[in-house]
Amino acid sequence: MSNIVAFRPAPRVAAPNDRVAALIACFAHHRRHEEDVFWLKENAELLNILECTGAKARGWVRPKALLPHAEFYASAEERLSFFPQYYRFLLSMVLDLEDLGMSGNAGARMAETVRSAGLPGAELSDLQRMEARRLLARRGVAGPADPGLEDRLRAFCARPGTFALPNKKAAYELTHIVFYLSEYGRRDPGLGQEALTSLQFTGHLAFLEQNSDLLAEVCIALHYAGEKPPSLWTRWLGRETDLFRSDQATQGPLQDGYHDFLVCNWHLASMGEEPFRKALEPGPMRFERARGRVAPLRELSRALLAMKGGRCADWPVMRRRMHGVLPPMVLDLLDAMARETAQFDAFFEGFARAGRT
Repeated sequence: MSNIVAFRPAPRVAAPNDRVAALIACFAHHRRHEEDVFWLKENAELLNILECTGAKARGWVRPKALLPHAEFYASAEERLSFFPQYYRFLLSMVLDLEDLGMSGNAGARMAETVRSAGLPGAELSDLQRMEARRLLARRGVAGPADPGLEDRLRAFCARPGTFALPNKKAAYELTHIVFYLSEYGRRDPGLGQEALTSLQFTGHLAFLEQNSDLLAEVCIALHYAGEKPPSLWTRWLGRETDLFRSDQATQGPLQDGYHDFLVCNWHLASMGEEPFRKALEPGPMRFERARGRVAPLRELSRALLAMKGGRCADWPVMRRRMHGVLPPMVLDLLDAMARETAQFDAFFEGFARAGRT
């Protein structure tokens, strides 16, 4: 008998603290140079997720895991002086490092520097002003007086019609508003029913697009608002998270799926599960996931546009009209949404744009 079948052992999954240490070192030293603003963005995102998911209290972050950022932390105040335009990234990273266990009080001094220099006054966006307010408040520093800020943000959220149509900028601003208003799950964001409907509509679009990055953010925002995300979404996100792989690659473009990977695992942690259950090893890593070929959102949009005056706001009626036009996979997905998620009929009424040709 000459045929020999070789079995490859499954990659070893290290302890949670070792996996997190590998991630911190990877983003700190092995993906981008520190003078690249995208280095700030990637590292700020990872540290923020670790801080807001209680990684220190759960034993996922040990003090030595933060050592790759020791030089950055020591120079952070000087960087703020030279790069005030990046104050939100810089302050966020320093605050998270301290709250994750790095010794020092640079965060308080930097927050006071930001306040005294009036840096939040240069922001044109209410969303960025709210982020700046939250960052300063983490060290007890008051931001510029703006008593109507939270009301304006909640008013933006309370427009479900805005979120029944694809608009990535509005969708991500919606989820981040909830993150800031809730202080990342530490308090009630005070959302009304219309804002909760906006989150549901955004989730419907993200699920139709099979966009796990956005859908994970929606589910986290719903959780922070005290709502339970549909199990249809969370089951799918669990499967998608399992499909990620980390490659020990030193070459190739850096436009990988790192953000999707981080946010999907953030969603796991926010649901009480253990995140980053992959074979993460020290050194350079890329984060990828196989993607399907069918884009349900695009297929549905094309079918609706082609129908022109034949569109109506009633999904059961439109399902019969589009039978044979849409791929079976898209119809099955829509049927599952209609059956298992809230506000689908109201969402489809806005999405169908009946009466518009």
